Amino acid sequence: MIHTSPLPPVDIPDVTISSHVLRKAVDRPDAVAIRTTDGSRSYTYAELSAAVHSLAGGLAARGFGPGNVVGLMAPNIPEYAIVFHGAAVAGAAVTTINPTYGPSEVRHQLKDAGATMLITIGMFLDVATSAIEGTDVTEIVVIGEADGVTPLTDLFGAPIEQVPVDLREHVVVLPYSSGTTGMPKGVMLTHRNLVANIEQCNHMLFYRDDEVALAALPFFHIYGMQVLMNGLLANGVTVVTMPRFDMVEALTAIQDLNVTRFFAVPPIILGLAKAPIVDQFDLSSLRQVFSGAAPLGAELAAEASARIGCEVVQGYGMTELSPVSHGTVEGGFRPGTSGVTISNTETRIVDPATGEDQGVGERGEVWVRGPQVMKGYLNNQAATDSMLTKDGWLKTGDVGIIDDHGHLSIVDRLKELIKYKGFQVAPAELEALIITHPKVVDVAVIGVPDDEAGEVPKAFVVTAPGETVTLEEIQALVGEQLASYKQIQILEVIESIPKSAAGKILRKELRN
Repeated sequence: MIHTSPLPPVDIPDVTISSHVLRKAVDRPDAVAIRTTDGSRSYTYAELSAAVHSLAGGLAARGFGPGNVVGLMAPNIPEYAIVFHGAAVAGAAVTTINPTYGPSEVRHQLKDAGATMLITIGMFLDVATSAIEGTDVTEIVVIGEADGVTPLTDLFGAPIEQVPVDLREHVVVLPYSSGTTGMPKGVMLTHRNLVANIEQCNHMLFYRDDEVALAALPFFHIYGMQVLMNGLLANGVTVVTMPRFDMVEALTAIQDLNVTRFFAVPPIILGLAKAPIVDQFDLSSLRQVFSGAAPLGAELAAEASARIGCEVVQGYGMTELSPVSHGTVEGGFRPGTSGVTISNTETRIVDPATGEDQGVGERGEVWVRGPQVMKGYLNNQAATDSMLTKDGWLKTGDVGIIDDHGHLSIVDRLKELIKYKGFQVAPAELEALIITHPKVVDVAVIGVPDDEAGEVPKAFVVTAPGETVTLEEIQALVGEQLASYKQIQILEVIESIPKSAAGKILRKELRN
């Protein structure tokens, strides 16, 4: 059966994402749009809009427009929004890059996305300089100042209005996701995708005029990019940026800045429930804590909620869904669930073996259809075809149940992806690297449960005859090439790795 949303439909305006996000510059020009936790840098909605259109003019003067891609590798700072939307107004696309990546990971994304400019901060300049080798990037731009590279301020020019684009076809952002399997792939998201998903959340998130939200989750990730940066700004919420999450800094900001909304991931919720220091802060301004990126247990949500004095709820989505497909309406939380299908969206629960729809209370793969579904994967039609059906359904790779109240619970997954503190870790990427170790002849990587992280990567390896390999040796290899959250935490040496008739690793056998 097809589960339709119990929420009212919304009208999706035919506008670009930047005009939608900056709309409050008209009726709330002097309100603070985005600022740092310490207040050292702050932009009103009018100032933010002016900076965006000035940067767009400067980029256009340099020849950037439709067909061009700008790489953006930075932490959460107010200027992130300026770069993102400056490129978008100029008609270019942005590929958002994890700033904890090493040079090889950055290089892969820049090459695959076809970026010709990389905008970063001074702290990441060494990685950026190394990463652009062998790519089409001809210029590195730094937010702030650094020797030998162009400062962002040099790019500002005479302001321009939005360069005309096809809202349904023009790709405005290329975040990277492993999807259900394999290496990270560029997710093609259009203006229509992003605007639609912000509007679709209107019947789930009810923002008042005095809202302040703490943006601790990274803007390069679709959750931080859309639910925090774009979604909050579009609704007139003051966004407080944190370059990296720190519990004391977050609690201080909530207390001192009267933060009303805190978007988090399960490891942060665990800290709110368990960390002794939480009791030292006044968190009474909080109206809601919203968790995403990984399943949140019912008991942990209840414990955190009781401790901090506001509801702790969760939603569900993925990069390929821009990202939200299910969410909890304020006051409508059902423990252990990710909420209901959001407006203008349909859900199916499909038996992966038979392809038949499942009824209420039955398990199956979660399929989603709606205006937030991605255009496809960049340069990868095969992966696109395996993810999207011809009639518009996206196969999430997650196994779920929809109860008789219409709420979705994620209970398992078909996809190989490991979720470490909400970040995607692709087993295939780790396996491709570990197999290059001279002592290793075969390898399989799986995720194993962990109370703090959700899951941690575990490697099963088969060594060459007469050889032994240690966890430290494998960690040294991974640490040289990949981001720290992808690090192997557990190693087990075995005689052989079980394989299917098709030669694919049966990870479930290893889990069991």
